[in-house]
Amino acid sequence: MNEVPKHIAIILDGNGRWAKKRNMPRTFGHAEGSKNVERICRAADELGVKYLTLYAFSTENWKRSADEVNELMRLLKNYLTDSKKRAKENNMRVKVIGDRKGLTPDLVSAIEDLEADSAAYTGLTLIIALNYGGRDEIIRCYKKLAYDGYDAEEITEELISGNLDTKGIPDPDLLIRTSGEQRLSGFLLWQLSYAELYFTDVLWPDFTKEDLIKAIDYYKNRDRRFGNAK
Repeated sequence: MNEVPKHIAIILDGNGRWAKKRNMPRTFGHAEGSKNVERICRAADELGVKYLTLYAFSTENWKRSADEVNELMRLLKNYLTDSKKRAKENNMRVKVIGDRKGLTPDLVSAIEDLEADSAAYTGLTLIIALNYGGRDEIIRCYKKLAYDGYDAEEITEELISGNLDTKGIPDPDLLIRTSGEQRLSGFLLWQLSYAELYFTDVLWPDFTKEDLIKAIDYYKNRDRRFGNAK
């Protein structure tokens, strides 16, 4: 039986459907989903998880309505700003991955402040994927390697991993996606190569510590071979 996964990645899905079921706008669902992030971070820490990566906003999410995107950006900025206090209280380090070039200067400033303030904390490491896409990350990585002058023969898995947004962070052991969808949607395409995948019909705002425990129990009973025959 496996131990508690060191690194869990979650695709936070179902905010809009959660709101629709209550005859509320999608933005209300995003607000409730944002509140649930803190609860699940606390639960993950209590359960012994060391790294938690959350898919907050993808490079494709810009295609949504302007009102929804603006509300998501507002919620993200507020969350990042408020997290400075929460990070200190919970000894939580926070890192943001994704392409910051597409973000507003005030949002980038909030990210940089939070990362700097929480850098020395030793508890749960929360990684927030913001303006992130797995293909975009790999393209940015290869462009960097090309600009740095690497020849094709020098490219290795270790070199690529060391130049991705997740440099220095172990690959996820377990991926959770809420709301019943069963696809990666461009999330951590390189890093999830050997992760166990867990899908639940629970919508993200309703996802609780008990649901997290169910996912971890599923992981514990998986036979992880990493390509080796047994």
